Amino acid sequence: MGTLNMLGLAKRIGASFLLTSTSEVYGDPLEHPQKETYWGHVNPIGVRSCYDEGKRTAETLTMDYHRGAGVEVRIARIFNTYGPRMCLDDGRVVSNFVAQAIRKQPLTVYGDGKQTRSFQYVSDLVDGLMALMESEHVGPFNLGNPGEFTMLELAQVVKETIDSSATIAFKPNTADDPHKRKPDISKAKELLNWEPKISLREGLPKMVSDFRNRILNEDEGKGNK
Repeated sequence: MGTLNMLGLAKRIGASFLLTSTSEVYGDPLEHPQKETYWGHVNPIGVRSCYDEGKRTAETLTMDYHRGAGVEVRIARIFNTYGPRMCLDDGRVVSNFVAQAIRKQPLTVYGDGKQTRSFQYVSDLVDGLMALMESEHVGPFNLGNPGEFTMLELAQVVKETIDSSATIAFKPNTADDPHKRKPDISKAKELLNWEPKISLREGLPKMVSDFRNRILNEDEGKGNK
């Protein structure tokens, strides 16, 4: 509904419209890495489907307004992104691991931890979105870092960065959790002259120092009460 409202506004006032879509449109992909031409493999009635299908529908609406009403649109499919100032408890895996390690809690890994994700630092994403808006190309474009990590490898990098003595707690996997996630960014490289510059090992410490400050302040606040 938000996408529909904003597309109506863009049509009325002649604005350009950027849809920040998601790698979740690919569902649990049967193609690896994922190209923009891949239509996805999504369960339409699963526990994750309101997000997956919501974003797929948003892409449909965006293209319909572009073709039918001449609205200037851009579509970015954003892969996992991390960085400072994220919510401490937003449930995303990097936030979870970092907050848990700082709080001396076990790192929660769902399933066997062999599922993969690709993590891009926030400033790389911002550069990609700006390059997309300044280009003549509608998209969709995959914006993500092709560096692929299993959840266990991510946990290891977090341990190396924060606390090598941190432990891992395994829990049952969530339903419809994608097994693999890695962007093919050839299209963005060629048409937007964009690719991510910051590796996970380089970007993670920037996020950790921000999280550490906020968690320590949070703890002090609780102590004062």
